[in-house]
Amino acid sequence: MKKDEIEHIAWLARIKLSEEEKEELEKELSPILDFFALLDELDTTDIEPTHHVIGVTDRVREDETKEGLKQSEVLRNVPRKENGYIRSPRIL
Repeated sequence: MKKDEIEHIAWLARIKLSEEEKEELEKELSPILDFFALLDELDTTDIEPTHHVIGVTDRVREDETKEGLKQSEVLRNVPRKENGYIRSPRIL
């Protein structure tokens, strides 16, 4: 990775870097990008894509209908009620 590329990425990210930081990033990022280039060379045609490496699946319970709360139970803890409904502040 070249210095001008690092400056461009820093500009895109709105990050100010000192000359020392640019040189350090150039040394650190180049081997990482070289490794990704090496991975790009691998033949993965017979390898199935993995979305999760340990094969976890969601365990979801079945939906079951249950009786809801009665109106009196709902209104029991409401600070303001009117004509069997919850009264809320007016929002304009």
